[in-house]
Amino acid sequence: MSDTARKPMEHAEPVRSALKTLAAGANGLAALESALTNGLGEPFMEAINAISGINGRVIVAGVGKSGHIGSKIAATLASTGTPAFFVHPAEANHGDLGMIARDDAIIAMSWSGETQELSGILRYSRRFEIPLIAITAGADSTLAREADIVLVLPKADEACPHGLAPTTSTLMQLALGDALAVALLESRGFSASDFRTFHPGGKLGANLTHVGEIMRIGSEVPLVATGTPMSTAVHVLAEKRVGCVGVVDQAGLLVGIFTDGDLARNIERDLTGHSVDHIMTTSPKTVTEQTLAASAMDLLNRHNISALIVVKGRKPVGVVHFHDLLRIGVA
Repeated sequence: MSDTARKPMEHAEPVRSALKTLAAGANGLAALESALTNGLGEPFMEAINAISGINGRVIVAGVGKSGHIGSKIAATLASTGTPAFFVHPAEANHGDLGMIARDDAIIAMSWSGETQELSGILRYSRRFEIPLIAITAGADSTLAREADIVLVLPKADEACPHGLAPTTSTLMQLALGDALAVALLESRGFSASDFRTFHPGGKLGANLTHVGEIMRIGSEVPLVATGTPMSTAVHVLAEKRVGCVGVVDQAGLLVGIFTDGDLARNIERDLTGHSVDHIMTTSPKTVTEQTLAASAMDLLNRHNISALIVVKGRKPVGVVHFHDLLRIGVA
């Protein structure tokens, strides 16, 4: 048998293993979804209300794989408007308890609920009456008994064939943490603009930039008045090199746009004696200063155009070109 013929057989078992892992994860998420409509929903709401009511931060704690998931949950909370950070229970027992204040709330994570390293944080939370939210599968565990609010995860088989490596269980913890973060985001009306405050860098920050921050203004905006001769409009089109010229009326309001595409489509016509009014498009695509860069790029792509006039009301205040969006990282 050739190597080419043998290759699918060599990969068949790993693929079957991957499918079993995904199926186990899907079963765990389905069980979690069912639990939210059958008992888990009430403490989930209590957790949202408790976190919404604090003046401090959310402290997430966990050990091992629960700790890694907890660190990600803290990061997601912080990036969506809920101040949060992760405290490792072992470090907490050696001084980091001082990072937790009385106006904070604690989310303690342990699949079994019997993680010994959490004991210091549990005692500390009880001593100073700091709200304690448990995420655990151990409904009768030490963690569950100590907590003010218990989010009991349903039992589910791990994808690990030995039932030892946390796989399905950590996926469920992660999903519940994401659900908390999104519910809190929605409850406080956290907007895309708010989101950008915590994500100024990279493509995400670029997409959330407002057009008003990058648009060309003043003399860079190509504008002509209605009745302008075509020869003048073509000169402005070539001089400004934006790919379009806005046409305004006597009140300074945008009434049309003349583009290099319009010029190309009419190149064989004798335009001598014509004004720009005869060639312009009377319903130009526009954006406002508050339009997100990602939305502007989508508009350019959908209509196969290279630039947009930025308006305030109907008055042109700027222009944004395809290259302006590419320059800041929108794609």
